[in-house]
Amino acid sequence: MLAGTLSGCGNDDAMESFGCPTMGSTYSIKYVRYSGLPKPAGVQVEVERILSDVDRQLSTYRSDSDIERFNQLPANSCQKMPASVLELVRVGEQLSSQSDGSFDLTVEPLLNLWGFGPQAREEKVPTAQALAEVRQRVGHAHLRIEGDELCKDAAVEVDFNSIAAGYAVDMIAAKLEAMGIHNYLAEATGELKAAGSKLDGSPWRIALEEPRDDQQVAERIVAIDGYGLSTSGDYRNYFVQGGQRFSHTFDARTGAPISHALASVTVIHPSALMADGLSTLLLILGPERGWDYAEKHDIGAFFVIRADTGFVTRTSHAFERLAGGKTQ
Repeated sequence: MLAGTLSGCGNDDAMESFGCPTMGSTYSIKYVRYSGLPKPAGVQVEVERILSDVDRQLSTYRSDSDIERFNQLPANSCQKMPASVLELVRVGEQLSSQSDGSFDLTVEPLLNLWGFGPQAREEKVPTAQALAEVRQRVGHAHLRIEGDELCKDAAVEVDFNSIAAGYAVDMIAAKLEAMGIHNYLAEATGELKAAGSKLDGSPWRIALEEPRDDQQVAERIVAIDGYGLSTSGDYRNYFVQGGQRFSHTFDARTGAPISHALASVTVIHPSALMADGLSTLLLILGPERGWDYAEKHDIGAFFVIRADTGFVTRTSHAFERLAGGKTQ
């Protein structure tokens, strides 16, 4: 969702970078290496260990992951889970509660039914009967945590795709800091966190992409230091049926894709995990409810809204404060 970082000028001798495929997409790390700091090979080993753990625990695209083994269990089952999984379930519960159930981690059966999930067969509008059946297996209220176990009272399936990448970025950032690296930009599948500055002392600058599926156009440029940043949009993964457009972003209360004019939302937050989840939450809520939510909770959010003449943008007061207000 992000157009990418804007490189600065100057001596790049100590600017290290590496990246590889991960989680169905890619990751990239850039950092300033001063004397005594580890070389990229050692840092890459630690980063990929984190990404491997996240994939093994949270991926819905591998049948042996912790969450997919849970998803395959019938109703009224429990399974011992890593602390990370339980932490993310609690985050999902918080976001679900604050959005009156619009945001929900248990939408995987809906994603599959409409053709967007890991078990999807065909992108199409489901029948009313099929939708009613699947909706009985959706809802965070069907989940509960008992000690170190995750339990369910219905055959729900959990999908962490709305927060997993942000969680991974936070873990990577914490590892970089622990290794003495304090000037870095860490990105995984488009979610990122940046701290410190580049080699020449200039800030890490991020280009926010205009929500188009035909080309990349920078809508705005922001400077980031110590914050996570996430963009959620409905403009890349969708299908058209009967002249109507259906996106992969679902409102769990209706069981259907969102249909309002909000095209994308970018959130700045100290936690990349929360930026990831909140950008999805605001996208689901739409241009009015999402705006009200962002202002009420002092969330740094940048909204891109479809209009007859193209796109219009709207920023929360917190976004202008966190983005510096001078990076346009």
